[in-house]
Amino acid sequence: MKLVDLTGTENQTQSQMVGFGDVGDERNVEETRADAGSVWKGPLPEGCRQCSMGAKLVLLVTGKCRSGCYYCPLSMAKKGRDVVYADEMRAINDDDILKEARAIGAMGSGITGGDPLLVLDRTLRYIRLLKSKLGSDHHIHLYTAQAPDKPSLGELSEAGLDEIRFHIGEDGWGSSETAHVEHLGSIKEALDLGIITGVEIPAIPGKGTDMLDLAHILERAGCNFLNLNELEFSEGNTEALVSRGFRMVDDVTSTAVGSRETALGVIENWDGKMTVHFCSGRFKDSVQLRERLKRRAENTARPYQLVTDDGTLLVGVIECGESDPEALWDDIREAFDIPEELGAVDKDTEGMIEVAPWVLEKISGELNEHCYLVERYPTADGLEVERTPLNGPCAGVDGRTGDWANDPSNHGADDRSNDGKDQAQ
Repeated sequence: MKLVDLTGTENQTQSQMVGFGDVGDERNVEETRADAGSVWKGPLPEGCRQCSMGAKLVLLVTGKCRSGCYYCPLSMAKKGRDVVYADEMRAINDDDILKEARAIGAMGSGITGGDPLLVLDRTLRYIRLLKSKLGSDHHIHLYTAQAPDKPSLGELSEAGLDEIRFHIGEDGWGSSETAHVEHLGSIKEALDLGIITGVEIPAIPGKGTDMLDLAHILERAGCNFLNLNELEFSEGNTEALVSRGFRMVDDVTSTAVGSRETALGVIENWDGKMTVHFCSGRFKDSVQLRERLKRRAENTARPYQLVTDDGTLLVGVIECGESDPEALWDDIREAFDIPEELGAVDKDTEGMIEVAPWVLEKISGELNEHCYLVERYPTADGLEVERTPLNGPCAGVDGRTGDWANDPSNHGADDRSNDGKDQAQ
C-alpha cells in the first residue's frame, strides 16, 4: 500500500487527515479490538489491561513539566502546579493515596504528571509506599517525557517500577535514530533492567507516516510497545488545538477529527512484532472510567445508596432548611419506622439527610422539606449528575413514580455484598 504523508490539517476532510491516503477504514483493520473502538496488534501491556478493568489508580505526583506540549490535556487546576492527586482526589498525605487505591480495589497504579521524574525522590517514595502497603504484585507504570540516565532508572527499578512509558515530542517522530539518541539510550537501559518499556504519544492527524517511522525505530531498539492515544480537546489545550486547525468530531465528543483514522492507518500498515495499540477517547470514558467508578461505588456504597449500572450512586436527599438535621432525622425515622441503616445525616454537606431512594420516594409526599433523588459519581468530589424533585411543584418531572421506589432492583443496582470492604490486591 502506498503511503502518502499529509502534514497539514486546515481545510482537509476527515479522510484526508489520516496521513496514509485512503486508509483508516475500521473494516480494513483485521486485529483484536476492545470495546468502544480501541484497536491493537500484539499483546496489550499489563498497565493497559488493568486500566481497561478500571483497576488502576491514577496517581499524579506533580503537575510540573518542562516539555510544553501544545496538546497536553491536563486541567488548569493541575497544569504547572506542584500538586498530588489520587484519581479525582487532592492527596494531602500518604493515607489519602492508600485510601483511594483501596476504594477502587486497585490492582496497580499509573504514576503520571506533569513529569514524575521532575520530583524523582517523591516518585520513588510513592512506588515504595504502594509496593509495601498493597503488595509486591501491585503493578506500577510511569509516564515521563524525559530521557533518564542509568542511575535514575536503576533507582526506579530497585524501588519496584514495573513499566515505563516515554513520551517523545512530535517534532522527532519521523526522524532517524540519531534524533532519538537520548530516548533510545534510556529505552535500552530500562530494558536491560527488566522494566517493560514503551512509548506513548497522541495520534496527531496528518502524522501517520511519521508515527509509523517512529514505530520502526522503536522496534529496532527493542521497545515493547507503542501506544497511540486519540487526540482530545480539554480546557487546557483547546485554544492551542484550534489555533493549529484541529476540529472536534462533533458537539458531543471531545475527540479531534482525523485522529482515529490516522491511528488505524498506522496499525493497518504496521508489519512488525512490537505491540502497537490505539486507545480511543470513547474507550477511556465508557470503559476505563466507567469500570473504575463501578469498582469504587461497589466498595464504598452505604446501605442507603444504590449502585447503578453506570457506576454512579443513587440516593434520596432531604434538605433540612432551618431544622436541625440530627433531630429531624430522628423524628422522620420514628414517624415512618425507618431502620437506622437506611439513612444518615450528611456530614459533608450542611443541612442534608441522605435516605435510601426507595424509602424517600414513598414518604416524600408527607414531608414539608424539599426531597430529591440525586445521582452522583462515587468519587471523592461526589460530582452530581442529576437531581430529580420528589415533592413540591416539580415533583415527578422525569416520570419515575409509583412502584419504582418499592424495589431496589428497579434502579439497576448492582450486587453490593462487599459494601465497605477494602479490596486492595
